[in-house]
Amino acid sequence: MMPTTTVRLPDDLKKRIARAAERAGMTSHAFILDAIAERVDAEERRNEFRETAEDRYAQIVASGETIPWSEMRTYLEDRVAGKKPTAPVARKLSR
Repeated sequence: MMPTTTVRLPDDLKKRIARAAERAGMTSHAFILDAIAERVDAEERRNEFRETAEDRYAQIVASGETIPWSEMRTYLEDRVAGKKPTAPVARKLSR
């Protein structure tokens, strides 16, 4: 059994949800659960992205090494084009 949570919705939003759910072939309840799950997934992905970015930035600060974007972009474009480029090498940041 799932616990119950009460959410108070303004009448206009409740009507919009009902219309959208009907168009999607869902109940309002299923539509709301789907919308909440989608929002939670998006927030979790955003948080994971932030954590990854912070970790990578900390590695750059700790090592002082990075790859210039122009080199990385060329490398990635070549890979997308099906080429087998040599991966760029990180080097110390110039100050």
